Amino acid sequence: MAIKADPNFKKEISMMPGGENLLQCYLCGTCTAGCPVSEIDDTYSPRTIMRLALIGSRKELLSSPEIWKCSQCHVCVAHCPQDARPADVIRVLRNLAVKEGYITPETACRFDRVEEEIRSMRISMIKRTIEAEFAETEEE
Repeated sequence: MAIKADPNFKKEISMMPGGENLLQCYLCGTCTAGCPVSEIDDTYSPRTIMRLALIGSRKELLSSPEIWKCSQCHVCVAHCPQDARPADVIRVLRNLAVKEGYITPETACRFDRVEEEIRSMRISMIKRTIEAEFAETEEE
């Protein structure tokens, strides 16, 4: 199946808040190498998402479940040598997917709630671990 490229897609993304650094990406793969989602799902690749955005694969990207797999942890952002900010670009792609009707706003909100719940659980688990560690230290 041939991909129909939209030559203006990357420009459109780069003009949106969060997508400004897309054009700085040189597809090195550091984003995927550090991605916790790609560690558990070997089919997931932020690099591939960035590549498809750069070559103009609008329909393929906006209709893809791959943009919804990102946990928005921003490890890719922290590791990117070009500051291309893949997690932010993915957020832009999600917003475009909703705007263009590839996914309903209600479904997008469900994804947002999942991400918020995961962040909340992570913070809670870290606090419990710290409290337990320091309680053990104080007893010694």
